[in-house]
Amino acid sequence: MEGLKGKRVLVTGAGGFIGSHLAEQLVEVGARVRGMVRYNALGRRGWLEESQFAGEMEVCAGDLCDRDSVRAAVKGMEVVFHLGALIAIPYSYEAPASYVRVNVEGTLNVLQASREEGVGRMVHTSTSEVYGTARYVPIDEQHPLQGQSPYSASKIGADKMAEAYHLSFGLPVVTVRPFNTFGPRQSMRAVIPTIIAQCLAGGPVRLGSLDPTRDLNYVENTVQGFLRAAVAPGICGRVLNFGSGREIRIGDLATLIGRIAGRDVLVEADPDRVRPAGSEVERLLAESKLARELTGWEPSIGLEEGLKRTVEWVGKNLGRYRVKEYVV
Repeated sequence: MEGLKGKRVLVTGAGGFIGSHLAEQLVEVGARVRGMVRYNALGRRGWLEESQFAGEMEVCAGDLCDRDSVRAAVKGMEVVFHLGALIAIPYSYEAPASYVRVNVEGTLNVLQASREEGVGRMVHTSTSEVYGTARYVPIDEQHPLQGQSPYSASKIGADKMAEAYHLSFGLPVVTVRPFNTFGPRQSMRAVIPTIIAQCLAGGPVRLGSLDPTRDLNYVENTVQGFLRAAVAPGICGRVLNFGSGREIRIGDLATLIGRIAGRDVLVEADPDRVRPAGSEVERLLAESKLARELTGWEPSIGLEEGLKRTVEWVGKNLGRYRVKEYVV
């Protein structure tokens, strides 16, 4: 990605699932990378602790809710990728105020710091969850927004702050909406790692609702979308979906993973895993035509190949898997 070579680039949430993959890819394309991770007393850097590129990037600890640490992280940067967030949907029902603080106020801090520092482009991370259950498919960027969980409501608020900073202050910000990214390093609480771990352990696979559908996109595809959003001309102020354009029922996903893992799978619905009534997003299917037209992005790794890679990775790492459940 020639447009990023030599650029001073910040990734918030660099210790997390997608953020760590993005930070590594940025190093590979020649960017000068600073990763912001959430400070904790153990000094952990999330997945960056195990990265082969750890010595080739600067890592700073901070807190999105602290304006001074955010300003220090953004200082001197030309491009900012904002991925830091609280992301666990079930926990958002228990502690919604924390999601507002981190996802809305934290994003505000990044926006303000980017404005004050004269950042050339900020890429803000949204989520397909902001659409709620599809009112029509495929879901394009004009689809109504609906906060079906406190998490999704907080991300809608963050998206609107990004929109406001572009319209009010001319901040060169692009909002990207990845649909259901999966791959190595994803939290074991996410649906695909959960299914894989249960498959490999033997016995039934217990899930919540089996009928919702999801548009699943391998992490390498999503990262390429971020890179293109950072350099494509004329897209500031736009919102871009990054999805595969294919949906799969959760119950069928479990069967597919079992087949890839070489296991016969008995799938059982577990009522303890079901979201509160009315809050489950029943259907997600992306329309990514705008991203293709404006950035040239196309997903290059299909569902089956992505699942194969993820099954192999989880299988190799299951015994020592450490869940990186930080505000990253």
